[in-house]
Amino acid sequence: MSQSVAFYNAHAQQFIDETLHVDMSALYDAFLPHLPENAHILDAGCGSGRDCREFLAYGYRVTAFDASEKWADLASKAISHPVAVRTFNQVSEFHAYDGVWACASVLHLPPQQIPQVLAQLWQALKPGGVLYVSFKRGEEQYEHKGRHFTDATEEQLESWASALQLLEKITTWQTADRRPGRDEYWVNGVFHKQAEMPDKLITGGKHQHFLPHLPALCSFFYLACI
Repeated sequence: MSQSVAFYNAHAQQFIDETLHVDMSALYDAFLPHLPENAHILDAGCGSGRDCREFLAYGYRVTAFDASEKWADLASKAISHPVAVRTFNQVSEFHAYDGVWACASVLHLPPQQIPQVLAQLWQALKPGGVLYVSFKRGEEQYEHKGRHFTDATEEQLESWASALQLLEKITTWQTADRRPGRDEYWVNGVFHKQAEMPDKLITGGKHQHFLPHLPALCSFFYLACI
């Protein structure tokens, strides 16, 4: 990851120019409808800040970060919104966000680190929330022009998702690269987290549990009917 960060520090302005104005609305349409009104989104590895800017325009609250200091600085100026400098391993929040957006960011990690990072992002997600991730389509890991890449298939996304606790469902699909002159394909995944369910049936006032009284109530109704 540090090698990729060094690359983006050296080429931050170039990548902001290339990505800041790419239309990603089709991906937003697969993510945003699952969020509540005034949702809080974590833009994890926000790059140019393009998606953060769009989420803010839609009226959502957004916390954004990137591991590249130079990219975070330029992005925060480009979108007039703070972008923190931190890595995925520094995500320690618990049930803080309604949605986590990790667009073309986790792919810079080696495959052995990805399950743990997904678990950390998942922990930061509230019950009932959704996590979006995207990877270049493929089955390899490699270095390309100073950056590490881990490709993935839809089956790989499903495998990673299956290790997450309280997973309700996963939706995967493929898309073509939206940047001009690019012929790459991407795999996308939206992971849905189960909403928390009460572990006890409760009625009446606070802490008045119904189940402990059920046997007595059954006996009462039985005697009343004979």
